Amino acid sequence: MPNRFYGAFDTERPSGRADEGDFRTPFQIDRDRVLHTPSFRRLQSKTQVFWSGEYDFYRTRLTHSLEVAQIGRSICHWLRAQGDPLDDGFFIDPDLVEAACLSHDLGHPPFGHAGERTLNHLMAGWGGFEGNAQTLRLLTRRIFSAKRTGMDPTRAFADAVLKYKSLWSERKYVEKEVPENHFLYDFQQGELDWALGGHDFPAELPPGDERDSFKSIECQIMDWADDTAYSLNDLSDSVRAGFLTIERIERWAEKRGHSCADGSPLGELMSAIRRRGVDPFVGKRIGRYIRAASLAGDSNFLSGSTNRYRFKLEVDEAVRAESKLFKALAFEVVFLSPQLKQLEHKGSHLLRGLWEVLEKRYVRGEPIDGQKFQLLPEDAADELQNAGSEWDRARLVCDFLAGMTDGYAARMYKRLFTPDFGSIGDLVG
Repeated sequence: MPNRFYGAFDTERPSGRADEGDFRTPFQIDRDRVLHTPSFRRLQSKTQVFWSGEYDFYRTRLTHSLEVAQIGRSICHWLRAQGDPLDDGFFIDPDLVEAACLSHDLGHPPFGHAGERTLNHLMAGWGGFEGNAQTLRLLTRRIFSAKRTGMDPTRAFADAVLKYKSLWSERKYVEKEVPENHFLYDFQQGELDWALGGHDFPAELPPGDERDSFKSIECQIMDWADDTAYSLNDLSDSVRAGFLTIERIERWAEKRGHSCADGSPLGELMSAIRRRGVDPFVGKRIGRYIRAASLAGDSNFLSGSTNRYRFKLEVDEAVRAESKLFKALAFEVVFLSPQLKQLEHKGSHLLRGLWEVLEKRYVRGEPIDGQKFQLLPEDAADELQNAGSEWDRARLVCDFLAGMTDGYAARMYKRLFTPDFGSIGDLVG
């Protein structure tokens, strides 16, 4: 039975090519293409919270993305099970949501959010860097094709990863400074226009937070699945790593005025830590967060073109507040700890060192110590050689750095700057 929720507008690809003759749906094709890209595999060695490779049981960007995908699919099944307005022939496609969830961190660089902030600072004169904008760049321009033309995503899939819809220059104008995050690159205006089917934003959605909150239903589900995984699964890693203890939670709660009484969210977390049952606690909470989601009708400038904008995701306010509480706990107690900040500083230092030498050699084309060393793999060096402008070369160097895993970045830094490290037999990647 065909799914009436989607039409030709949703399944159209930028190339105009059809998927006729393939036994898979267009959204299954999107998902499968993501799964078989090097960019997806590299997530196994990119930092989620704790540096990848330090211990086997900590989550990486890859395991986080897989968990988000599972939660996203489960939300789709939960909403469909609730009936009206959804039914067996009219439902939010779980393969499409899974594809968006698997892709949502593809563009994130090594060393977590510290790496993202560092690249954005280094690219301030070249249009900035943003993890979600980089994801769109990968999907539409960089991955899957040897000709660097992207994976030709369906409109619904491209739109499902568009968490933000303001351009870098628009956010810069609104914020009157270089924007920190939540933007698309200016050169992605065409991709944004295509994803919206050529519709212009109305006056009530100006650039900034108002426009960035305008998301398709699949993007909203992906966003809530990401919040669920981020606010709950990171708790488990933090407890295992010894960063979240009962004493630290109590001190933080007292300082912030939160209750630790029996039955409160923090009280139940502390009880789970005492009985060494944090993973079951997290598992039950994930189920609760999934069941907290419901659909409501919506009317906007795109709701007449696609069902993807006829509905909005509503989440029980108590559950959303609990999620924000757990995220604040993890951020202030774990992410801001000196131990993690020292590692973030090191990651930023590595990226800055690599940028400075590659920017001088390949963007400005200047010799290093009087010599034009070939520092990059042949395919990357050739693409830079053929780029038409400094702006293009800066973006390609940024692409190279953003695509690195934590380990690759560290090894390349040591090969370039540590005298007794490196061998002619080392792998390039």
